[in-house]
Amino acid sequence: MGSLGSGGPSPMASLHVEDAYKTPPPPSSTTTTASSRKAIKWSLLILNCSFMGIGTIGGPLLLRLYYLHGGGRRWLSSALQNGGFPILFAPLAVLYARARARGVPPRKFFIEPRLLLASALIGILQGLCNFTYALGLSYLPVSTSSLLFATQLAFTAVFALLIVKYKFTAYSINSVILMTLGSILLGMRTNGDRPDGVSKAKYFLGFFVTLASALLSGFILPSIEWAYSLASKSITYTVVLQFQLGVAVSATIFSGIGMFINNDFQVIPREAREYELGHGMYYLVVVAAAVIFQFAFIGSLGVIFCTTSLFSGIFSAVLLPFTEIAAVIVYHEKYTGEKGMALALCLWGFVSYFYGEYRMSKKVEETPSSQQQPQLPAMQSPQVAQP
Repeated sequence: MGSLGSGGPSPMASLHVEDAYKTPPPPSSTTTTASSRKAIKWSLLILNCSFMGIGTIGGPLLLRLYYLHGGGRRWLSSALQNGGFPILFAPLAVLYARARARGVPPRKFFIEPRLLLASALIGILQGLCNFTYALGLSYLPVSTSSLLFATQLAFTAVFALLIVKYKFTAYSINSVILMTLGSILLGMRTNGDRPDGVSKAKYFLGFFVTLASALLSGFILPSIEWAYSLASKSITYTVVLQFQLGVAVSATIFSGIGMFINNDFQVIPREAREYELGHGMYYLVVVAAAVIFQFAFIGSLGVIFCTTSLFSGIFSAVLLPFTEIAAVIVYHEKYTGEKGMALALCLWGFVSYFYGEYRMSKKVEETPSSQQQPQLPAMQSPQVAQP
């Protein structure tokens, strides 16, 4: 579910990246065309941000609902996080029909083999990330899990340094330190936070596997950025959808193998019959979780297409504290002083990181084009063209 890290231009300024490469229309229509294009992109951005909000907040709540009333299959929970990938076939079918109507040959529509292979490999990592997240959520309250998973921002910054040579600033270092302190603070006191029936050993297991999930999530986005750099042609929204479809299918297969080894397929009917909310509600919760998680998945793609992966990651991270608040409201989870302080540290870290990126973007805008480096910033998304 998304991470970030960049020393590049302002995410919102990137709304105009494509426009800079296009031949301007006649003077009489320049203002109208630019305004219309800007309105369309802002509308699409707001829509996809809404999708991300629904998925990022609703997905963990539904997964926790599955666990609270008798669900216990961790591999099934892992599969649900990417199992809604068939939804992606609908927009791909529409885009393919449009491409064929314009006479685009199939070889230009479909993703390159090297990118497809990269998506499959990253999907395996995503499947492992999903499993560790599901395992952690089975032992932790949603609010605690969300705060711990927010450390993905810090991990992304570290892996961006190693994979795409991202340069740390004082603001990003401050963000990493603050979010690390937030995690340590949550681990110092557990008695007032442990769900009923969860031992201290299981609580700490959930604590550390959730951090492992955040670490994997922080590794995945720089890896995707690196994979995009392998493309021999411009990255279109169609290519992004196909790449993410490859990731989702691979992650689901990974979880499916775990389900098979763990005999989940045989146990699911019995678990459904014994589910506290009823047989029908069991399948409703499972299907709803798969669909809601896919909202976050599709929304993230749309945000990256409209802006950059940096903005997508920041927005995803900012949503996590709201997941915590929703869990306190819906499940009446205990809101301890440690959680409040950890939330404050996380928000402080987000603001510090975002302000640093804003300062960097202002410097880039003020630098004459002749003095700027010709190479794109390390974590800048590749140029995205219309399909």
